[in-house]
Amino acid sequence: MNNIKEYLFANTEHYQGQVDERFIDLAKQFSRMQDARAEQGGAALVVYFQGQKVVDIYTGKKSATENWQADTLSMCYSTGKGVLSTLAHILVSEGFLAYDVPVAHYWPEFAQNGKAQITLRHMLSHQSGLYDIRNLIADASEMADWNHMLDVFAQAKPRFAAATDAAYQPLTFGWQVGGVLEKATGKALSDLMQQYLVQPLQLDGAYFGVTAAELARVARPLSKVKTASNQLSPVKLKPKKASPLDKLIEWSGQDPKDFQDAMIPKGMKNFSFLSDEGLKAVIPAANGVFTANSLAKIYAMLANEGKVGDQQLIRPEIFTALSTIQYKKRDRIMPLAMHWRMGYHRVLTLGKSSNGFGHMGFNGSAAWCDPERHLSFAYTHNFPTTSIAGDYRLWGLSQEALRCADMRLKGRKGWF
Repeated sequence: MNNIKEYLFANTEHYQGQVDERFIDLAKQFSRMQDARAEQGGAALVVYFQGQKVVDIYTGKKSATENWQADTLSMCYSTGKGVLSTLAHILVSEGFLAYDVPVAHYWPEFAQNGKAQITLRHMLSHQSGLYDIRNLIADASEMADWNHMLDVFAQAKPRFAAATDAAYQPLTFGWQVGGVLEKATGKALSDLMQQYLVQPLQLDGAYFGVTAAELARVARPLSKVKTASNQLSPVKLKPKKASPLDKLIEWSGQDPKDFQDAMIPKGMKNFSFLSDEGLKAVIPAANGVFTANSLAKIYAMLANEGKVGDQQLIRPEIFTALSTIQYKKRDRIMPLAMHWRMGYHRVLTLGKSSNGFGHMGFNGSAAWCDPERHLSFAYTHNFPTTSIAGDYRLWGLSQEALRCADMRLKGRKGWF
């Protein structure tokens, strides 16, 4: 009830930046959702529509002593999976690798333990069987060593044969996809990011591994909520009895052990994604750091089917492939069907339908595009919220972004 009152009576102009009048209702909703917690953190929202930036707003606190700025960087967790996937599709367009050639062709060591037939398509659509992190490393701190983790996955054994099932890869996705991109090109992931994404799109901040010089730009959580900074999930590692979440997962037909193995490395108390060490580490599935502007620009390119200006970054046939649903059923980890494309999932809203795609992060950040509406969206923040399926603020903002676009395109907003 308090949340409803806070929303209804919130300041609708508690933000800075620019808004196109056609999207003013979205800006007001953003303000309502952030107003009551402005001293607990900050947030940014950027939207492109029909090739033009129509929303670029921000509010709240970057740190205890600093306000959020237009160029503030934010830890976005799994939202980065969509960015890494976009880089992969650009490199496929450039001819460095192909979706259905075995990864071992580029990375011979990867063929060990039954992985000789796994392809980039399997990895991107979460069908490689390599979702387990808990039984691969002894301590979460190992994740900060990129080359070590590539060796770990070269030796890993899948939990199921490729393409026979699907299981969301919360942590393992980045070492698989990032690893094969490095092996296929002979270049470091950071260099590939710069050459094929940051420079062509003139991004103002996009990192898998923040440089020391950029750490000061990164927003940190103001609240000392353990699950937000030190863990990937609020699920207890050794519960004395089944938690409500455990019961819900079991009731849904999923195995709680799969969830734990995918989400919670051993020794997570020894590692924080939001420490300097965690921010500087290269963990592409889980520690992408971006500005909202950078994310929205990437997805504006995707909303335009791989083209920006006179540059065709993704070939038309590759765009068709990446946006095609590969797996429609619920997988072993996620509580709802995600309609996995190659590296992206469906747009989650409060009811509005979209054939678009993108990726959300564990803290409720997200970026997505809707090519049919020529719309892209990015929301970042540093509030201590954690959910494997997003956050009601994210769903609400996505809903209103689609409604504002439909008012222009169809003459009415509609709810569905």
